[in-house]
Amino acid sequence: MTDSRPDPRSAAVQNRRISRVPAFTPVPLRPRRDGWSPVRQAEFLGLLAQTRCVSKAAALVGKSRESAYRLRGKAGAEEFAAAWDAILGLPGAADIKGRAKVTLESLIQQIRQDRYRPILRGGRYVATIKKPDNHALLALLGRLDRLVPPGEDWGAEAEGHRKQKHASV
Repeated sequence: MTDSRPDPRSAAVQNRRISRVPAFTPVPLRPRRDGWSPVRQAEFLGLLAQTRCVSKAAALVGKSRESAYRLRGKAGAEEFAAAWDAILGLPGAADIKGRAKVTLESLIQQIRQDRYRPILRGGRYVATIKKPDNHALLALLGRLDRLVPPGEDWGAEAEGHRKQKHASV
């Protein structure tokens, strides 16, 4: 059964194919069987890139359009929203990380959650890749290194301690 109504989107939007969906850190939520799991969030973004329609993508992952917009508005959804904007080609979508203040707690949370990237082939969503967030890990290590007072080298202390321990054995 074909729909006789014309597509309300412009021809440029209808014909634009996105070849790559940016990786993102999922919105931190309480785990629920019927909720927005990290994989479901990635599937939604992949299907959004394929269909170019929020309602269709949400329906394909078993959620409502309103639920998707509520998820987008939650605290910690900056990367999810930026990936959504990049998919739809909205202005200001070039900066996926956003400019929110990054705390040690948020870096640790990003490291625990990993990053997800939907994969498209020929304009169709095919899979999701889950990878550790190495950028957040390196940022956390850099911050921790800056906490060491100048002139102190904790690495040398640990090695000296190891040498003393082995010498006494």
